[in-house]
Amino acid sequence: MTQKDAILTHLQEGKRISPLSALREFSCMRLASRIYDLRSEGYPIETVRVHGKGCHWAEYKLAQSNDNYPAPVK
Repeated sequence: MTQKDAILTHLQEGKRISPLSALREFSCMRLASRIYDLRSEGYPIETVRVHGKGCHWAEYKLAQSNDNYPAPVK
């Protein structure tokens, strides 16, 4: 399974993903690139800005309202 496939499965399970969690769980150092790839394939991925303890980062989640994306990758 590729990093992109693993991240997609994670998102399809209703979970969010951040750069730090992508590094820990999938050894992915370029999460934004994988998200770009998934969006290019038509997946409706939303960016959520998170602020905490003097820093900020992006988390990504699959949009809930649109069923017009490709079938899950197995």
